[in-house]
Amino acid sequence: MSQPLSRTLGIVVLVVLVTQPFQGSVRAAAEADRMTYAQAKARIPQRQLPDFWVGDVKGLAARFETLARGTARVAAISPGGRAIHLISYGEKEQVEGKANFNSAIGGRLPSAYMDKGARKKPVVFFVGPVHGHEVEALTGLVNLIEIMETGKDLRGRDQSHLRALGSQCRLLIVPAGNPDGTARFEPRSLQGMEQNDLRFWGQGTWSDDALCGWPHVKRQHPLVGDNVGFLGCYFNDAGINPMHDEFFAPMGPEAPAILKIAREEGPDLAVSLHSHEPSPALLRPAYLPKAVQQDVRTLAERYYAMLDQHNLPHNSPPQVRAEDQEMPSAFNLTSALYHSSGATSFTFECPHGIKGNCEVTHEQILDMQLILYEAMLQHELDKKR
Repeated sequence: MSQPLSRTLGIVVLVVLVTQPFQGSVRAAAEADRMTYAQAKARIPQRQLPDFWVGDVKGLAARFETLARGTARVAAISPGGRAIHLISYGEKEQVEGKANFNSAIGGRLPSAYMDKGARKKPVVFFVGPVHGHEVEALTGLVNLIEIMETGKDLRGRDQSHLRALGSQCRLLIVPAGNPDGTARFEPRSLQGMEQNDLRFWGQGTWSDDALCGWPHVKRQHPLVGDNVGFLGCYFNDAGINPMHDEFFAPMGPEAPAILKIAREEGPDLAVSLHSHEPSPALLRPAYLPKAVQQDVRTLAERYYAMLDQHNLPHNSPPQVRAEDQEMPSAFNLTSALYHSSGATSFTFECPHGIKGNCEVTHEQILDMQLILYEAMLQHELDKKR
């Protein structure tokens, strides 16, 4: 039986009233997930960043040319023609080795690759941001270099204790692991900005101005083609994300240069320094033996205890587990560092200071970086003793 006309009209009116707000919210959500380059530029705060903050690659070469205690060399040149520097402190100790690490493990004798136990000093490798917008680590590492040179950070604060620890080690520092991406990063800091600013500058946009976002931005690599809009700072100028290069058939120069340093130096401890929205976190390294994962967890416990002493936030220590999840972990640059050199390798995520998440200051970000370095050096010196 048919409905009365008045009832039918009422249903139509109700549907219209209900769907109009819904459609409006969908449109608003779609607009919130889009950003043009002009809009992104306009959202950059008008501010003066602290003198100790380093958010660009300009001036790095000149800074490294004046080193008195450390040595600098160019490890590679990016697709954009920018230098990837290696800064080192402490003499390299020559130890016996007859095989690459993979073969030495196959031969059940890791020391056939490099007799690390014969070295007097631990070797610690700091890999600066391979995602160009994650300049918290660039700031931290340039401050570490200043500390090793003068005993003070770029704030003028005495850091003689950290310098003394560093002097007992061989330090290998790649301040900017992706200078192309960092050169593209115009805000120079995401502190006090919003999530969509991170999405625009970090992962970029598609050609229709839609924000790429994670994890979708990793589903096309290299990120080149007509469907790409603004190339996010994850990538070098050729669209390669060094964290996920094809390590057995490299696409870009950054990851091979970093792994070559690791193979030649055989670091005891290596960190790939990143940034994210939440609290500081040492991540579980994938495809590493459980004993190495446990070493990272022990380091995390030390670091988090030090952050507690300074009233700084932190995450929880990573779990130790095998790769037995339904969705496998990525074999990334951190994994490759171990499999190239036997280093205890891990990824560190520092907060950007994004609004509404871990809202930390520039001062606190630098403190988090320097405290991490102190924890790492003390961790390796304790093991050596």
